[in-house]
Amino acid sequence: MNPIEEIENEKIFAVLRMQDTDKIKQIVGSLYNGGIKIIELVIETSETVNVIEEITKQKNRPMIMAGGIITQRQAQIAINSGADVIVSPIFQMNLVRLCKSQKIPLIMTATTSNEAYSAWKARTQLIKISPANPMGGAEYIEDILRPMKFLNIIAAGSIKINDIPSYLKAGAKAVGIGRALYKDAASNEEIIKRAKEICDKIKEFK
Repeated sequence: MNPIEEIENEKIFAVLRMQDTDKIKQIVGSLYNGGIKIIELVIETSETVNVIEEITKQKNRPMIMAGGIITQRQAQIAINSGADVIVSPIFQMNLVRLCKSQKIPLIMTATTSNEAYSAWKARTQLIKISPANPMGGAEYIEDILRPMKFLNIIAAGSIKINDIPSYLKAGAKAVGIGRALYKDAASNEEIIKRAKEICDKIKEFK
C-alpha cells in the first residue's frame, strides 16, 4: 500500500506543530500507541527535521508527513530526512516537479474551489482543504465536492473530535486533527485515550 492509499485507508491523521522536540516524540509515541498511524509534523525548525529522521529510522513507526513545506529546499531536506509524504500549505508547481522527480507524494493545500481544481489539474493525488472548520466545516467540503466529485480531498484545520464523522460523510477521504488530540492532556495515557476514541469513531468508514 502506497502512502496515499494508506491515508485514504486510515481516514485519520494527526497534525503536530510545536518546537519542543522531546514533547513531539512523546506525543507521536502516544498517538501511535493509541492507533493513529499517520502523523503530519509541521517543520518549523531544523530540530523538527531531526525528529523526522529519528522516527523514520524506527522499525515500528507511524507514517510521517512533513508539513509546512513551501520551497524546494525545504522539501529536499524533508525528503532526505526520510519523510514519507510532503505537505505544502500552498499551491506550488516547483514542488510538484521536485516531488515527481523524487517519487514522493505531495499533498497541496487549498482553501477555495478554484485552488482545489488547480491542484487537481496539477495531478495532486490528495488535496488538503484547510482551515476547514472556519470555512464552513463539513458543509463546505460538501459544497466543494458537489460539482467536482472527482477531487480527492482531506480536511484539516480546527476540527473537533466529535465532528470527524461528519467530514467523512461529506466526502473527505481523511481528516486531520491537531491540538484537540493533545491540548491540556494531563498524561500520555490521556493522549492514548483520545487517539483510541477517534479510531473508534471512524471504524464504520473503513
